[in-house]
Amino acid sequence: MGKRAGRSLKASTIGISRANQSLLNFESKLSLADELEISRATVQKFFVGKPIGRENFHKICQKLQLPWQAIAEIPDDEFSLEELIVTSKDDVETLVKDVRQKTRTYIESKCGIVRILNMSQPTKLNDVFTNVNVLEKIGRNQRLSINDLLSVRLDCHSKRSHFYPDISQLIPGIKAIEKYPKLMILGNPGSGKTTFLKYIAIQCIQGRLFEDLIPVFISLKVFTELEHHPTLLEWISTIFDNYGVEPNAAKDLLVQGRMLVLLDGLDEVRDIDSERVLIAINSFYNQFDRNRFIITCRTAAQEFTIEEFVEVELGDFNDNNIAEFASKWFAQKPDKIPKFLQTLRCNASIRELANNPLLLTLLCSIFEETNLPASRLEIYREGVDLLLRKWDAKRNIERKQIYQNLSTQHKEELLSHIAFTSFVKGEYFLKQQELEQYIINYVESVLQGEKIDLCDSTAILQSIEAQHGLLVERARGIYSFSHLTFQEYFTARKIAQSPPQTLNLTLERLSDRLVTDKRWREVALLTVGMLKNADYFLLMMKQKTDNLILEPSLQRFLQWVNCKAAASVNSKSATVKAFYYDLALAHILSLFGSTFEISRTLEVNFNRTLEPSLALDLALDRTLLLPESIHRVSDPERMIERVLNRAIFRARNSEPELARELQKMKQQLSNLGRNKQQFQQWWQVNGKAWTEHLKQRIRLKRNIGHNWQFSQQQKQILKQYYDANLLLAKCLTTSLFVSREVREKIEHTLLLPLIETSD
Repeated sequence: MGKRAGRSLKASTIGISRANQSLLNFESKLSLADELEISRATVQKFFVGKPIGRENFHKICQKLQLPWQAIAEIPDDEFSLEELIVTSKDDVETLVKDVRQKTRTYIESKCGIVRILNMSQPTKLNDVFTNVNVLEKIGRNQRLSINDLLSVRLDCHSKRSHFYPDISQLIPGIKAIEKYPKLMILGNPGSGKTTFLKYIAIQCIQGRLFEDLIPVFISLKVFTELEHHPTLLEWISTIFDNYGVEPNAAKDLLVQGRMLVLLDGLDEVRDIDSERVLIAINSFYNQFDRNRFIITCRTAAQEFTIEEFVEVELGDFNDNNIAEFASKWFAQKPDKIPKFLQTLRCNASIRELANNPLLLTLLCSIFEETNLPASRLEIYREGVDLLLRKWDAKRNIERKQIYQNLSTQHKEELLSHIAFTSFVKGEYFLKQQELEQYIINYVESVLQGEKIDLCDSTAILQSIEAQHGLLVERARGIYSFSHLTFQEYFTARKIAQSPPQTLNLTLERLSDRLVTDKRWREVALLTVGMLKNADYFLLMMKQKTDNLILEPSLQRFLQWVNCKAAASVNSKSATVKAFYYDLALAHILSLFGSTFEISRTLEVNFNRTLEPSLALDLALDRTLLLPESIHRVSDPERMIERVLNRAIFRARNSEPELARELQKMKQQLSNLGRNKQQFQQWWQVNGKAWTEHLKQRIRLKRNIGHNWQFSQQQKQILKQYYDANLLLAKCLTTSLFVSREVREKIEHTLLLPLIETSD
């Protein structure tokens, strides 16, 4: 988009006289020029009635505290103040009411429906529109350091180091619309700019917002590509004429300041039309500045400033926005709403994508058909494909071809190069100079023989941000990927597409990182899904995992795990081993309950259909948690009774003697009745002995509940080992390209002591 352009203005004879009178408040014309920071020659031209640029004309009038309309000599092709038709207030109100009624069909047909992604038919805007928030401080304009961003903009809630906007700066979008009569709404690709603007138009025409104004919605792309290049006034008049509005009504209403002018998609205008549309907007605004104006534009495409306009930026969707959108999307299938939201809560990396309305729409459409695939890789691929290829193409938008020599594959490789290089360094935020150097290095290596300079690299960077939204300027001169998920995706792509001669070495280095650095684990999951053959990588991960737990005492713990699993009739021994490892690890780490993540990864419905022996051990394990649970509930007697009843029920068939002992122990508590104070006194005196007796009987009969004496370092190793096996299990279920032999070998030796592994 080019720089601001506009017609010139000159002062009339009367205007010059008034300006000279106001000049008495200043030392001289020269001092006036210095205060305005414009050239002295421009000020001299103003006072002798020569044409100067509109912007400077307005500045001078504003400084002199004079209305520019009263000072300017209006050109013949614009109408002067003397030519304005002075209409009575009653006539204006009647005209507004009449035009609102006649143009309602136009607004509701133009703005009341939206077509989303690959939907076969449009849907009503109100059926999907979600309230939005805006930032009054544009992030890219703030002078923050990387340390500033790291200290306040990382999402600790999900324990992922991704960019998290400062919600203290957010205000409801509607409030911003009401607060600022001249507004520029900025936003990244897919942030919902057009949808929001359509919503404003509908709210206005239906009388819920600015009921005294007439909304007019104009797609700037459509407007600038009209054959005869009309002015905005001519185009609005044409629209009105199509709906039976009398001639000149548009001009009369604009003169009276009774329109809400909505100009959508300034960034969507073709390069060849950009200067013309800016002139048209400036000319139109300067003629009719009593009206309300809202313009939308992609943040990175905004290369100019309209001085009188306030800029705000659409904020990311928060949890409330996401829940509202999902409720509307799945309105016909309400049972899917809690399932979808739970899926997002359980997948922090997918949840990140839901911040963007376009990507949230993609997630909802996928979930509607498949409940989201087990592999997140396909979701990320679709998200990247949508932003990199389809979003502009679907709407027939032509963008600047700054880097037309780079194919889509080259763009993906460039982003992969940036992602991998920065991720290895642990960098989430990158300085512009650093990014531009990455671009120079990559482009010169691809387009051999061609040299690019910093100007070209800057243009490429801006194009990547404006066109695809995969890189975002977070503060002035500081960028990051729009979502950590995309940085991880492109990092994995770089690894998986390494040259054959270096691939194994790259995979070895990745497996080394997985042991100690959790942030690489999502990359590993994505990498294994991209590899054409994952055997080597998975075997390397398995070897690194087994080497974590070489100490004899830790090996004995694994032997106990395998001993317990051997007594089970479950055919999937790896699942059962993981169950007992998880059960014991929770007590070792003083956690309240087990997650069974490995078991559920290997067998999705594992904990829903536990075989009797496992169900018994789980029920008994819950009794071992009673001492910690008593102080967490309001009715400990009832809670103890319920837990013991479950254990007794499970033990009746396979462990009748243990069931009788548990019944006796329960009776001891039942004899106390429901007197809370009596129970607390009894527990204070006898609770420790009662608990110890319970543990002894369970250890004796079921070989669980052991008091493992591990050091803090050993506990940490056991947790690392568990996490590594969980990652390995997830990789097994993610990869489509692992041989049956390797899959069976890893599953058989999962959580197996080394002495048995070597056998």
